[in-house]
Amino acid sequence: MGDMTTISSNLLYAAFFIYLIATFFFGGTIRDKKKGKSKVAGNIGITLTVIGFLSQVGYFFTRWVASGHAPVSNLFEYTTFFGMMLVFAFIVLYFIYRVDLLGLFALPIAVLLIAFASMFPTEISPLVPSLQSHWLYIHVTTASLGQGILSVSFVAGLIFLIHQVDQTKRSKHTVWLEFVIYVIATTVAFIILSSTFSALDYEATFQAPIEGEASEVTYEMPAIAGPYNGELMTENSMSPLFQAPEWMRGQDAAKKLNTFLWAILGGLVLYWAIRLILRKRVAAAIQPLLKKVNPELVDEVSYRAVAIGFPVFTLGALIFAMIWAQQAWDRFWGWDPKEVWALITFFFYAAYLHLRLSRGWQGMKSAWLAVGGFGIIMFNLIAVNLIISGLHSYA
Repeated sequence: MGDMTTISSNLLYAAFFIYLIATFFFGGTIRDKKKGKSKVAGNIGITLTVIGFLSQVGYFFTRWVASGHAPVSNLFEYTTFFGMMLVFAFIVLYFIYRVDLLGLFALPIAVLLIAFASMFPTEISPLVPSLQSHWLYIHVTTASLGQGILSVSFVAGLIFLIHQVDQTKRSKHTVWLEFVIYVIATTVAFIILSSTFSALDYEATFQAPIEGEASEVTYEMPAIAGPYNGELMTENSMSPLFQAPEWMRGQDAAKKLNTFLWAILGGLVLYWAIRLILRKRVAAAIQPLLKKVNPELVDEVSYRAVAIGFPVFTLGALIFAMIWAQQAWDRFWGWDPKEVWALITFFFYAAYLHLRLSRGWQGMKSAWLAVGGFGIIMFNLIAVNLIISGLHSYA
């Protein structure tokens, strides 16, 4: 099992670096003025992407063999699988529409998802009793595939917005577009900070009253917000700047707040550092590089991704989930936070399709909806999993 686990990890690392190299070649399709060179760069980019995807598929099945169950049972496994499904959806849509720029934006998101997944424990652990069912891989894999396809809609929508939004003057569109870029910067900053403190083996232990009893809380990042009435037990560690509010007395609640603050502050530093280097809005700096974009085609890709991804997501995240919930808990619906946000995602994309088809919401409005939908997906992945406790807290 140990050898299989090592092989699995190496295949995932290989996919990570192959995606990075493929992104570089997709970037070459922007600057190459000669059509022949641009086509060669695009062909190399998609070839590497397919190789990286196959490497990640190899990771998935070797980890399955090592663990004895589908590797989608914890946040590390699920997030890497989500990234793999995003790449799969991109490959399929690429061969339909041949838009090289999709790779330049989609692959970095897949790389970020793999890097984000590495922040969580990677050890193989046995399934908890509630997950010991064939519905685990039926429900989770289908829901993740749907989310991966829907994420490509965000990629296309973001390309459309950067290309189309007038950057010569400040407007609500430029402000919101920069906010989206800031959120991406926050994710990057969180990964960098977490990796750095993990490499330094940073730990700070606090003793704090939790549910009426003295408990220990261990921080892996310096404490900006310490536990309510907590006492720092580790010497030579940073003292908290302030205490978390009294209502955040739950296990790890203050720790999660501290991690969130580090991500927000790291994102601000990274975003404004980029702004200082570019001396203009980030989207305004990227816009000239997207001159070759066909906005009508990108808009079509965004819509098609939703048209394909929505029924797949509905099947996996709602219908299959309800069947499993009925078998596991004798009820098909229980208003668990994860269930609620799956329903919110369903209604959002149903509204997207309704507005697109019946009201003619194409172009800018449709692109903003695609970006908003991805925000809901990421909130479900990050906030609902890490902050809001429920029956799906293990997933």
